Amino acid sequence: MKLSKSVIENYLKTIYAHTEWQADPITPSVLAERLGLAPSTVTEMVKKLAAAGLVTHVRYGAITLTDSGRLEAVGIVRRHRLVETWLVREMDYGWDEVHDEAEILEHAISDRLLESIDARLGHPDRDPHGDPIPASDGTVRREDAVMVGAAATGHTGVVLRISDRDPALLRTLDAAGVDIGTTVTVDDSGVVASDVRIPLDGAAASAIWVSA
Repeated sequence: MKLSKSVIENYLKTIYAHTEWQADPITPSVLAERLGLAPSTVTEMVKKLAAAGLVTHVRYGAITLTDSGRLEAVGIVRRHRLVETWLVREMDYGWDEVHDEAEILEHAISDRLLESIDARLGHPDRDPHGDPIPASDGTVRREDAVMVGAAATGHTGVVLRISDRDPALLRTLDAAGVDIGTTVTVDDSGVVASDVRIPLDGAAASAIWVSA
């Protein structure tokens, strides 16, 4: 049975995104959790991706993109992040509203429309959440960053990236005036921006990345 292009793209994008900001490789169980699928379903799909030369996988171990798999992944990541940027800048979406829309549109728009969107936006290199937008040739430029949950007490840095996986957290940060480019300091009880303190609970600690 022929694999669905959109399904393949979703798997590759998720594998790519997992190691974009940290070094731990993704495992089948983590991939299943991220995709909201049964582990058995993911195991079978990973076998098919490996047979297609898109990933390498050791049984019960890490899943790694091959060169061709990474190229495919970067292409769909570029689509997703350009669509998110377009929705925020041109369509008046909030940064907490664009992820699900982009999940649909990234598989539907043509290459011609994508490049027109890129040109209209002035070839942005970051999406609304600070994630790098790969160039059309597949190159990616990412700044050195540290997750606030792993930062030393007293560390001060500029917010470079906020994960878009938790819309409620994005709304909380927006209300507190914390955005990409905000300077924050990590203390014993949270992240401080001006006079606002964001508690470092599990969500915020792993979602906010600041300059190293």
